[in-house]
Amino acid sequence: MQNFSELSISPYIKERLAQAGFLTPTPVQAAAIPQALEAKDVLATAQTGTGKTLAFLVPIMEDLLKQRTPGIAALVLVPTRELAMQVATQYERLRGKQRPGVALVVGGLAEGQQLNSLRRGARLVVATPGRLEDFLERKLISFRELRMLVLDEADRMLDMGFLPAIRRIAAALPKERQTMCFSATLEASAARFIHQYVKNPVRLSFGSTSKPSENVRVQALEVAPDRKQDVLQHLLSQETGRCLVFARTKRGTERLAKSLNRNGFSAAMIHGDRSQSQRTAALAGFQQGRYRVLVATDLASRGIHVQDITHVINYDLPEIAESFIHRVGRTGRAGERGVASTLFSREQRSDLNQLERALGIRMERMQVATSLTQHQDSARTSAQHPIASAPKYRMARLPGEVLQAQM
Repeated sequence: MQNFSELSISPYIKERLAQAGFLTPTPVQAAAIPQALEAKDVLATAQTGTGKTLAFLVPIMEDLLKQRTPGIAALVLVPTRELAMQVATQYERLRGKQRPGVALVVGGLAEGQQLNSLRRGARLVVATPGRLEDFLERKLISFRELRMLVLDEADRMLDMGFLPAIRRIAAALPKERQTMCFSATLEASAARFIHQYVKNPVRLSFGSTSKPSENVRVQALEVAPDRKQDVLQHLLSQETGRCLVFARTKRGTERLAKSLNRNGFSAAMIHGDRSQSQRTAALAGFQQGRYRVLVATDLASRGIHVQDITHVINYDLPEIAESFIHRVGRTGRAGERGVASTLFSREQRSDLNQLERALGIRMERMQVATSLTQHQDSARTSAQHPIASAPKYRMARLPGEVLQAQM
């Protein structure tokens, strides 16, 4: 499929896609949408920024258009409020005035508005597990008419401890349904979990989900702890686009954002102790250009889908290799190029080496004083080199699955 117009979907949805500027599908969209339209269960792994959201929204919209029975027809489960809000926004952008709205069911927002959306006849629900389980326990929502379940970022939901809630939610859903799972990574533990909810899934895999995208130039800078903020400000001053900075702790995020603002950088922050309205305002300001820098904990590594982030900076090393992948995945999206810089101290050399071995890459080592500026002005090409001794990533195969694509 070279164009969305080739899909066997209604003219209305084709028109909505074209009006929204979606003309050429990404590889994951081209492979997943036709399979989903045939009501097959789908299990897709692809790097962040490859268009997974549209890959499940198009089949959902087509189903809602064909099957007009009242009741909730589709449920999308996601790990964070930010991701839920962005999925809902994407749907609202596409649906047009003729189609039913979406009900957002998440924590941190007033439940009255969420319940009103359900009462008005929303047929698509986008939810986080905690708030949805609460609604189910209080019998505020019913899935008797549900036909489609989507688990988006399934592995992240497991990492965040949502497995018990997901099990209870799945028990409340009709057994006869279509299930689609989309994720950036799929470890063996996640594969075993997902197998319980899919039937003979079409398996789609795109690129290496255990390495940064080839569109991202990955570099590391050894910095004395007392110079980290100076180096960070130097990196930010070299960029004119949006920059995303990752700190390890909530307190560190607060300190860093306040310091950047004092030094003339327009910076916002997102972490788990911020209220939903504060997080929404920070993200909106970052998207709209009021803030050029967003400082975040790993909460944002999957919850932020903002185009044109030119530079991701790991001010603190991530605790696990998987977090590095999702941090770096915020740049170099949809075919664009980006830069990912990681700051580390001399005492952290072994930690950085261990991270590289886990990912099977070699980050380009940068000198802080002289070479940095020269490299920033050079063409941004990928500097990832496989390490011969690093174990190769192997995709976990589920019993009865079909291996549809390996790209």
